[in-house]
Amino acid sequence: MMGKFVKATLAIAAAAVALTPALAQAQHHDHNTMDQDATDKGAMDHSSHQSAPAAKPSPNSETGTANAADAIWGADAMRASRQELYKSHGDMQIFWLQGDRLEYRARSGDDAYLWDVQGYYGGDINKLWFKSEGEGSFGESTEQAEVQALYSRAITPFFDLQAGVRHDFAGPDRTHAVIGIQGLAPYMFEIDGAAFLSDKGDLTARIEAEYDQRLTDRLILQPRAEMNLSAQDIPELGIGAGIDSVELGLRLRYEIKREFAPYIGIEQEWKTGNSADYARLSGEDPSVTNYVVGVRFWF
Repeated sequence: MMGKFVKATLAIAAAAVALTPALAQAQHHDHNTMDQDATDKGAMDHSSHQSAPAAKPSPNSETGTANAADAIWGADAMRASRQELYKSHGDMQIFWLQGDRLEYRARSGDDAYLWDVQGYYGGDINKLWFKSEGEGSFGESTEQAEVQALYSRAITPFFDLQAGVRHDFAGPDRTHAVIGIQGLAPYMFEIDGAAFLSDKGDLTARIEAEYDQRLTDRLILQPRAEMNLSAQDIPELGIGAGIDSVELGLRLRYEIKREFAPYIGIEQEWKTGNSADYARLSGEDPSVTNYVVGVRFWF
């Protein structure tokens, strides 16, 4: 009995040894097949991903269709609502004042001073602008002083059309009608140009341009240019026809606060044509170099 059991056990062991290589080969084949299937599936998925066109977001996916509420509530009702929204959030009345140049000017001869202040009160579209400029030498009467009051209306997102009056307080009293334009030109140049027609019939013009080049977050280099023109000679004011004067300046300011920035700089002034002749006749130099120290502020 024991002999038969031993013989059966040995027969089973021998059969298992004989089948082991075949089972190992079959398992290896199945593993390779699964890996190949997974690779093929990944390739198919990658291929389909590459070939599928990218979905483009709808232009209105975030903002919705413009004026879509008109279809529900009606155009008249929504027009009134939009006007009320604009009055509440887009037509706030703001007061703003800036001292663009308040400076001491060191130069050959008598040192001088200059002010250039402007501001407005109003909303996005309509404003009341006021401007004042003046200069003179210490110990002498003010050479030039003026005040402007202007109605300003936005004609583009970056430019306002301005019209109003200007009055000169220094020298011969004169009142001028003013029409001009002010705003931000491409490449961030600030432009202010105006034509003036005086109550004496004299036609003059002024063009100013400046640019803020940020060297650091608080240090700004500002080139500035100004040109004054006249349609005729005005001997009592020392102004000649054509280009009356040109000013080129460079100022370096540091914003201690955004609203307060002292500066230093240099500015060159030239009288040209008949204006230079008038200056020489009055004993003045038609070309003057000013070394300036000043402050710029706004609130």
